[in-house]
Amino acid sequence: MHTLYQCKPAFQNRLRPLVDQLAIWRVSPNHVTVLALGLSGVMGLVITACPQSPGVLLGLPVVLLGRMGLNAMDGMLAREQGQTTPLGFLLNELGDVLSDAALYLPFCLIPGVAAPWVVGVVMLAMLSEMTGVLGLAIAQKRGYEGPMGKSDRAFVFGAVGLALGLGLAPGTWLTATWAVVICLHLWTVVNRVQGTLQEVAPCS
Repeated sequence: MHTLYQCKPAFQNRLRPLVDQLAIWRVSPNHVTVLALGLSGVMGLVITACPQSPGVLLGLPVVLLGRMGLNAMDGMLAREQGQTTPLGFLLNELGDVLSDAALYLPFCLIPGVAAPWVVGVVMLAMLSEMTGVLGLAIAQKRGYEGPMGKSDRAFVFGAVGLALGLGLAPGTWLTATWAVVICLHLWTVVNRVQGTLQEVAPCS
């Protein structure tokens, strides 16, 4: 299933010179992971404090792009610079889930946005990521199947934030968006379960 995750290699190639420089400066992957989490937390607090501010919502896509860049760089530092550690793995996986919650749950406070839809999306996002991580325990392979992965989720929320920031009022279009995202998350969970089972099938 195609997902924005497949654009990751090209994105990483753009970031590689910066990653090499960070390695020279002895910046660890964990530093970058914590920075990404901090960026997400601060933006979430800003949205919480100013949920009606068009400027804040227009800034969300920029923050999401920055977070995606930091997420890519921490992995590159870990793999390409030989800095993979158990703590780094835990920080990476927990940081992704916490960053999603910090950035997306404040959408519940935006006037006209139905909170139950947002909570449902975030809960299913957590479920899909947990399903992917379970692939490591069962098949020694982390599941990244789509169609609604971390990057796709960021794209949707960035687009919604941009639309609201430009003055488009919440309405049927937003309800339909949440419904589609929820369906795609459920599809993602199924795909990741199937992907893990297929990995272990020859050995069973």
